[in-house]
Amino acid sequence: MQYTRHRSAGYYSSYFPPGVKWLLIINIAVKVIGFFSVLFLESDPFQNLGLVPAQVLRLGYIWQPFTYMFVHGDFWHILINMFSLWMFGVTLEHDWGTRRFLQYYFLCGVGAALCVIALSFPSHETMFRTIGASGAIYGLLLAFGVLYPDTPILFSFLFPIKAKYFVMIIGAIAFMSSFVPGSGVSHIAHLGGMIFGYLFLRVRFKRKGPRRPSPLASVANNYREWKLRRARRKFQVYLQKHNPDSDRWIH
Repeated sequence: MQYTRHRSAGYYSSYFPPGVKWLLIINIAVKVIGFFSVLFLESDPFQNLGLVPAQVLRLGYIWQPFTYMFVHGDFWHILINMFSLWMFGVTLEHDWGTRRFLQYYFLCGVGAALCVIALSFPSHETMFRTIGASGAIYGLLLAFGVLYPDTPILFSFLFPIKAKYFVMIIGAIAFMSSFVPGSGVSHIAHLGGMIFGYLFLRVRFKRKGPRRPSPLASVANNYREWKLRRARRKFQVYLQKHNPDSDRWIH
């Protein structure tokens, strides 16, 4: 029985690592609480958690670029986002670890919010409310396509396609859709999540590459090598003085 319990725990933890699991729980809990609050109390307790650029900059609602990721619209909205979080997030968290995975997830989400805020003023859409984890999810899609480019994905749950091409198609759709006003979807947030995810991956892989020694380290290495060569010459001179017949054996 002990072996069965251990095996079961490991089985479920592999499909629901801590980061993905708690993100799913929090998002679903917020949706359920908000749904029943509106249904029975006719009020939304999470109204101020959505991202409204004017409120962030003029009223000081600085929590919104973070909290908007946990608020969703209809059930289809949260279903697609949570399924994508599980589908792509599990592999990334297993490879990166929970801490790095959550850092990346929230970086993409907050970065997407900053893009929405920055572009809302030129378009005079500062009072539009943005909700959902799509910015962070698009960051996960990008990372999956970059790190596992040849992994097959079922596009529209029907057609197998490599992850790298899937990301290209999704990114192109988001880019072209951003020029279509009134769609009701924040394509800027999608693109923002992918952009910040790309920058994160660039910095991460650059740090993992071979490091060039600093000028100070090079000077120190040259000095050590010079001392070693000098010590070898002194040792050879010492041997020559005390044992002249052994010259031919010294190299």
